[in-house]
Amino acid sequence: MRLLSIVVPVFNEEESLKLLADQIRTTMEQANLGFEVRFIDDGSLDSSWLRIQEISKSDPRFHGTRFRRNFGKAAALGHGFLHCKGDRIATMDADLQDDPAELPSMIAMLDEGLDLVSGWKQKRNDPWHKVFPSRVFNGMISFLTGVNLHDHNCGIKVCRAEVTKEIPLYGELHRFIPVLAASRGFRIGEKVVAHRARPYGVSKYGATRFVRGFLDLLTVTFMTRYSRRPQHFLGGIGLGCFFGGLAVLAYLGFTWIVRFWNPEAYLPLHERPLLIYGLAALLLGAQFLSIGFLAEMIAAGQLAPIQSPSIRENSGTETERSDS
Repeated sequence: MRLLSIVVPVFNEEESLKLLADQIRTTMEQANLGFEVRFIDDGSLDSSWLRIQEISKSDPRFHGTRFRRNFGKAAALGHGFLHCKGDRIATMDADLQDDPAELPSMIAMLDEGLDLVSGWKQKRNDPWHKVFPSRVFNGMISFLTGVNLHDHNCGIKVCRAEVTKEIPLYGELHRFIPVLAASRGFRIGEKVVAHRARPYGVSKYGATRFVRGFLDLLTVTFMTRYSRRPQHFLGGIGLGCFFGGLAVLAYLGFTWIVRFWNPEAYLPLHERPLLIYGLAALLLGAQFLSIGFLAEMIAAGQLAPIQSPSIRENSGTETERSDS
């Protein structure tokens, strides 16, 4: 029987944990699916860890890990992925807004050929001031990355274990798991899932997450497109600035020559702001090109051995060659 590992980050969710564990257990047993659950207590200040201990003692399929302080959701998921034993891995939030009953149908989509299935909260039980910015942000992610999903940051996801081994998670990059997976060549899909109202506690995310999310989006866009060829991005900007500045200085040089015969035709160079703009563009272009070369050297020396191509499968028998 295949094993499904479910990773659940926890931060101050003491009221919901036992009910969530019961729902997961009921769903998995009804679907006849082998499973394990890994609760990652991300520095909770309430009694969440005591609830996790009680659940894990009563059922060996439930495990818990407690961080010394709050390290963030990405760190919690990354730790959980590292210790999962299943060949399929699911993620869920601990606030009961994600319904475990969605997991069997999402697993079935993996069996149909997908590598990662992300939930889509088509009808959200959140206030408008959270729903509207979230939809705008999801649209920006799809536009900038080319990974067209309606809900990139949905808490409930299911993927093959190899996906979690190839995507870097740090900072707050958990919002971009589908994007990072797609950049490695994994096949991505989504499924409409039920989104329930939060029965206990309050949301742990404020308005600042959208500012941080936008900065992370820029980081992920650069990583997925240019991490192995940074000069294509930096050098492109550099060449544009450099040749733009060069064109401006060439024009000013032409006007300087014309003034020898007709001093009234153009102002002296030291009175023309365009000279400063041209020089600034020329220097800025040279700086971008230099930074691009440095980035290429770093990528060649450090990233190339790590970021090997993602292999789906091999065929045939490989044999070692011996020198003769």
